[in-house]
Amino acid sequence: MSSLLKLENICKRYPGVQALKAINLQVERGEIHALLGENGAGKSTLMKILGGVEHQDEGQILIDGQVQQFATYRDAIAAGIGIVFQEFSLIPYLTAVENIFLGHELSNRFGLLRKREMVEAAEALFKRLGVSIDLQCAVKHLSVAEQQFVEIAKALALDARLLVLDEPTATLTPSEAELLFEIMRELKRQGVAVIFISHHLEEIFQVCDRISVLRDGGNVGVTDVADSDIDRLVEMMVGRRLQSSFAPKPTKARGPLLLEVKDIQLVRNGPHNSFQLHKGEILGFAGLVGSGRTELALGMMGALPSVSKEVWLRGEKVTLDDPAQALAHGIGLLPESRKSEGLITDFSIRENISLNNLPKYQNASGLIDKAKECASVENLMRQLSIKAPSGESRVFNLSGGNQQKVVIARWINHQCDVLVFDEPTRGIDVGAKAQIYTLMRSLTEQGYAIIMISSELPEIIGMCDRVAVFHKGAIVKVLEASAVNPQEVMRHATGGSSEYVH
Repeated sequence: MSSLLKLENICKRYPGVQALKAINLQVERGEIHALLGENGAGKSTLMKILGGVEHQDEGQILIDGQVQQFATYRDAIAAGIGIVFQEFSLIPYLTAVENIFLGHELSNRFGLLRKREMVEAAEALFKRLGVSIDLQCAVKHLSVAEQQFVEIAKALALDARLLVLDEPTATLTPSEAELLFEIMRELKRQGVAVIFISHHLEEIFQVCDRISVLRDGGNVGVTDVADSDIDRLVEMMVGRRLQSSFAPKPTKARGPLLLEVKDIQLVRNGPHNSFQLHKGEILGFAGLVGSGRTELALGMMGALPSVSKEVWLRGEKVTLDDPAQALAHGIGLLPESRKSEGLITDFSIRENISLNNLPKYQNASGLIDKAKECASVENLMRQLSIKAPSGESRVFNLSGGNQQKVVIARWINHQCDVLVFDEPTRGIDVGAKAQIYTLMRSLTEQGYAIIMISSELPEIIGMCDRVAVFHKGAIVKVLEASAVNPQEVMRHATGGSSEYVH
């Protein structure tokens, strides 16, 4: 019996770039197949070709042994391929049922919608998935996990036999991710094949059968999960063995006090919090999702309102009522959602880096000195190892790791010495993560101070000099370097301690 999917010698070229080099991929019925590779390895381009969004220059797609020509996404859907991209394609004001049947609604001979049948069909789909959600609720009111389940149900409603999940757990809690994995296992039992793309390598060993690895647009190899381990996968992805992703922590004493936040209260009757940040250190904000880590940082900067707060910066009391004031005082934010909040992706690297600091490049006539601006941007690109043909490259075309570096470059360009990094490695691959970690440590060695908000416990442990642990909106414990370990962080994050930091 032939494989469900075969991609044979798929090549794709863009001007000046060979994106895919004779890629081969084979997926069997009822198989969960991991597709791994660093950002820029070619995974997304390959999946766009499979989905009919892009077209290969050479090679062929075979479904059930038959050569397919996908001119559009509709052609791929008709062949039984469903793709759930990182950016959902749901209409927020429509209900789950309306989204599932959008474009192929059930109607009678008079053109009237058979709403009851659509609801019943949607209920049957979710019963098949083993989950329950409010199908009559506008999807904008659903959780991210529930929206993802609607996307999966949309694909199944179109009789998808092969489901592509692109970074599906990036914004899920551990319990939501486990529910997704159970849905994947159930689909596998029903004979549906899944291509699973994830940067969280530990997830691969929880749910996948085989793994294909891409590097620089080419095949590296295929392996059974049972025959591999994380170290081997990392070496296949980046072409070298990473001894440790984390740069060594400094052994010298921390620098002088740079930022002190006293008695900050975000909502009435809410907890009062205080914390300090020293020059040259990385202070971690750890806690479960929803514990208030990001909210406190944004409240400190004036991006969220606060009932009360007192902020001292470089020994002076300052007023931070909005992000512009924070920026003027040298506080920069790398937000959790870099694409929607941190960057203008249609702009060039140069425009994004210079965005908040154009007066720096004005000449005596008040006009922008383009040569001076370009030289400054090129220097920052070299300093931060931003990989791109030039400063005029659109940010949209950069990998996730390089996009993060562009945001960091902007704040360095603005001479910010306090940097708030919110989930700085979310959605980027292991090689790029190691680069971001090295860059962060390099910045602290230059005197910058960093607040690092992260849901990934290993990077909190590996990167932070001290850790403020949050529980229900309160900093319940600040762990010094010697006490920063997984057990202590989780004990306080889950409310297992009665300690409270006022």
